Amino acid sequence: MSARLRVGVLASGSGTNLQALLDTVHAHEADIVAVASDQPDAHALDRARAAGVASAVFELTDHPDRTARDSAIADWLAQRDVALVVLAGYMALLTAPFLDRFPGAVVNVHPALLPAFPGVRAIEQAVAYGVKVFGVTVHFVDNGVDTGPVILQRAIELPGARDAGDVRERLRPLEHALLPEAVRLIARGAVRTDPGNPRRVLVDRRS
Repeated sequence: MSARLRVGVLASGSGTNLQALLDTVHAHEADIVAVASDQPDAHALDRARAAGVASAVFELTDHPDRTARDSAIADWLAQRDVALVVLAGYMALLTAPFLDRFPGAVVNVHPALLPAFPGVRAIEQAVAYGVKVFGVTVHFVDNGVDTGPVILQRAIELPGARDAGDVRERLRPLEHALLPEAVRLIARGAVRTDPGNPRRVLVDRRS
């Protein structure tokens, strides 16, 4: 029996997406073995401790710059043999050297149907634009801002949406379903890059 995928999670806030991973894929298709945050008061750290998962804080003020901070995070994850890094509400941009340490193995969940509305305040952008269909994207992370290849997307029609907070609550269940599904598929080896188009991801849901 092959070893389960070892997953490290980065989170900056409440950690509801982390909890979804802990409740679904952890100790089944994958093992969540490390949770790191850039915020010492992030509730995600409490969730990790409650689940018996190693956790650590990496505040930018404790390091010379972002590159040094990211290097420290990468070292900490590597010490725990992390093979996949999941950004679950992690609000800091990762530097290129960090991504080079985990090539093709960093995924993010974003509250919009990329490539529309990348970056911060995606829901606010969508509401201001007046869209009627919102959604969630799980994608691989590259050196751009939410420009990496899309793994999974799910949409929801909200034609009368005017409040970003309300939209966020409607999208949260989609995030909690889609992110674990993506990790599950990656753990099964069902996600690969299209040889003819490295910007495209092929997903085999039968695996």
